[in-house]
Amino acid sequence: MICARLHQWLSLLLCLLIILLIKAEGGSVGITYLQDAVAKGAVCLDGSPPAYHFDKGFGDGINNWLVHMEGGGWCESVETCLSRKKTDLGSSKPMVKQFGFSGLLSSQQKSNPDFYNWNRIKVRYCDGSSFTGDVATVNPGNGLFFRGNRIWEAIIDDLLAKGMTNAKNAILSGCSAGGLASILHCDRFRALLPATTRVKCISDAGFFMHAKDVSGGQHIEDFYSQVAKLHGSVKNLPASCTSRMGMRPELCFFPQYVVQTMQTPIFFINAAYDSWQIKNILAPSAADSGKAWKSCKLDLKKCTPGQLKIIQGDNIYASSYFRIYLIKACI
Repeated sequence: MICARLHQWLSLLLCLLIILLIKAEGGSVGITYLQDAVAKGAVCLDGSPPAYHFDKGFGDGINNWLVHMEGGGWCESVETCLSRKKTDLGSSKPMVKQFGFSGLLSSQQKSNPDFYNWNRIKVRYCDGSSFTGDVATVNPGNGLFFRGNRIWEAIIDDLLAKGMTNAKNAILSGCSAGGLASILHCDRFRALLPATTRVKCISDAGFFMHAKDVSGGQHIEDFYSQVAKLHGSVKNLPASCTSRMGMRPELCFFPQYVVQTMQTPIFFINAAYDSWQIKNILAPSAADSGKAWKSCKLDLKKCTPGQLKIIQGDNIYASSYFRIYLIKACI
């Protein structure tokens, strides 16, 4: 009985601490469902309407906008997309109704002095293609909708109608798969706003490398090619990139090719030792059948000298090392 009561009190205390933390960062923000977007076919994987959270600006930030796109990986096959279909990465139905804004989205001047009073939007991610997909037909056998690009267009159109068309300053940002989306959609975002608007983009952990894995294979190239094919993404990748890639336009899923012709200023935030990329691009399980990289991927302190050399880079053989390759691609 004592243990049960203690557990209840601890749970209550944890809830109170979470509430206090949310209040300290600026409170939670309600969800907006774009029901009208359904008629345009702009829907999540399961056919539910897209959604976002919108905290209106105030004071001298009322005409400034920060649109942040949520991340959450990708689905490259019917099977992996079906596994997301009933989650908040594939449907707006299970999405939380209130979302705590923090960091760049916080409304507290002390913790977010530059953007606290801007119009701040968090775009929810439920398509699995970094907002690039658009396949008109739906297979009745699986009921999956591949409409990420339509979602992006519908939400941006809605925000423009709600005042973003009068923006003095506007930022398109995103993290992980959303950070990739901020790169792929950056110039389009600029084009949709008045010429007088100052527009910039931010990609946080979204610069995914086109690089060989430790076996010499192209695991990530194959993966993104499957994503692009399944979702019909190629036609929605930046034309300034796809027009230069000949028979391989799907490679414009990789930022290193897109940034070469980007016109809009963009700021990259990316760890030189990107743990996701080490695990999934440099040493994916499929390329490490002997599990030589298993411990190293989980903890850099457990890497061998040879593995560290590959990860850290070397000025003499810079093009052969992952970290230097990542840094050079961002320049």
